This record gives sequence, structure tokens and C-alpha cells, in this order.
Amino acid sequence: MGIIQNKKAYAVFLLPALIFYIFAVFYPIEESIRLSFMKWNGIGAPKFVGLENYAAMFKDKVFYTALINNLVYLVIVVVIQLSVGLLFAILLTYMKKRVTLVKTLYYIPCIVTTVAIAQLFRSIYSTEPLGLLNQFLAGVGLEHAATSWLANVKTVLAAVSVPEGWRFIGMYMVIFYAALVSLDPSVYEAAKIDGASELQILFKIKIPLIKEILLLTLTMCLTGALRGFDIPFLLTAGGPGNASEMMSTYMYKKAFSSNQYGYGSALAVFIIIESIIVVYLLRKAFTTREDREIKQMEKVQRKQRRNGK
Repeated sequence: MGIIQNKKAYAVFLLPALIFYIFAVFYPIEESIRLSFMKWNGIGAPKFVGLENYAAMFKDKVFYTALINNLVYLVIVVVIQLSVGLLFAILLTYMKKRVTLVKTLYYIPCIVTTVAIAQLFRSIYSTEPLGLLNQFLAGVGLEHAATSWLANVKTVLAAVSVPEGWRFIGMYMVIFYAALVSLDPSVYEAAKIDGASELQILFKIKIPLIKEILLLTLTMCLTGALRGFDIPFLLTAGGPGNASEMMSTYMYKKAFSSNQYGYGSALAVFIIIESIIVVYLLRKAFTTREDREIKQMEKVQRKQRRNGK
């Protein structure tokens, strides 16, 4: 009876969140899939065109430009957020004082509005008046390297990627720090006694022990970067030309600026499929042979328990 009551309690608490999730996530996805097979300009009845939008998408040169840009953007964002976040978290574990203050200061960019961050970096990259970045280059004798970072097709993609990477360093730092300080000290104290260096303890004991957290943060970071929209759109709107065009900005333009809702929905479906594939491959890459064997054993044990009942 207790188990039944517990199940009812689970249902009571989960149902509101589940209903919200269905209407906020699954329903828009379903509508995007449906509209991707339609031709519709937002007025009148949609016309079913089958796979025409997908065929047009794979013939679209801008689509491939946006896809490549998105992959470059993804690499830059992931490297900045996870590598710098992990480095800061490791350094933070050696601090004895002001830890909370440092975590708070680094976390602040995560809660600052996107518009404010975009304006901040627009000012940093500015040439009229001279922005902080170009001032720094002039100060160290690299005046020739100064450029209009958001108007130069060679630098614009990196310029729109850095703000997104910088913005969430603090969030990943806090996650990694929490994982590192939760480790049992006795696990690596024995290694210290045996003469292991701090670097050996870090790379051979601590980081392998937080593998699940690394997988979680990498999944969050990759899916977030694949859907990156706000900062690139606010800084350049995909320009100059299509030099900083992302899948999400291109989708927005097609759906809401050109009123090609069917084609825009096909792009949205591609982003969803792309994210699912990346997460699947990531989990496969992180799953070792031992993990697979353990999961297989757990399945066998559950099956045996069900058969026993």
C-alpha cells in the first residue's frame, strides 16, 4: 500500500512539470515537424509539399555556410567554457579564503541579460571610438593587428563566439568545483603518500572520477552551442554577408523575416536532429566497455527479479 501511495505522490508532483514540458517543448517540436512538410507564408492555409523543403535545404549554399559556421562556433564555445571553467575550478579547490566571493564574481555574467553582454562586447570590439581590444593591441605595439572585429569576415565568427564562451565560464566552474570538492580525500591521499604529483593525481584520479559530470557539462555545452542564437544575432545578425550566419539565425530569418515558415521549420527540425545525434555520439564515446558490461548485468538482474516475482 505504501508503494502505491508513493507512486501516486510521484505522479502528483511530476504531472504539472510534465504537462508544462509537453506544451513548452514537445508541442512546438511536433508543430515544427508538421510545418516542415508544408509551404506557408503565415497567411491562409498551409499547402502540403512533402519533402520539398528538405530538398531545397540541401541545395541551399547558405545552409552549408551556416552549418560550417555553427561547427566552428561550437568548437570555440566548448573549448572556452569547459577548459577555462575546469581550470578555474581546479585553482579554486586550492583556495582557502574568499571562495564564495570568487564563485559569485565569476557567476555574475551568467545572470546578466544577453543584450547587455552583446553591447559590452560591441564596445570592446569597437573602432569608433577605439574599443578596449584595439586599445590593448595598440598598447603592446600591435597596432597593425587592430581591426573592425565585427565587420571583418576573417574575424567576425570568432568575435561572436567569444562572448558566448565567456558568458558561461562561471556556471561550469561552479559545477566542476562542486564535483571536485565532493570527492573523498582518502581516494587520492594514498596516491600522495606513494609519491604521486599533483598533476598525476589530477589527471589520473580526480578527472576520471568526475567523468559523469564531464559528460553532463559537455552535453549541456554542445546542445547550447548548436542552438546558439541571441548573441550572434544581436552582434551581427549573421553578417557581414553570411560570414557569421548560424543555423538558428538563418532559421529565424527564413521563418520570421522572409515568412517561409515551412522552410524555417525544416531548418529547425535539422537543428533538433543534429543535437540528438551529437548527444548520442557523445554518450557512446564516453561509455567504456566496462560501463556497457555493468549496464548489461543490471538489465539481467532486473529481468531475473521480475521473473522471480
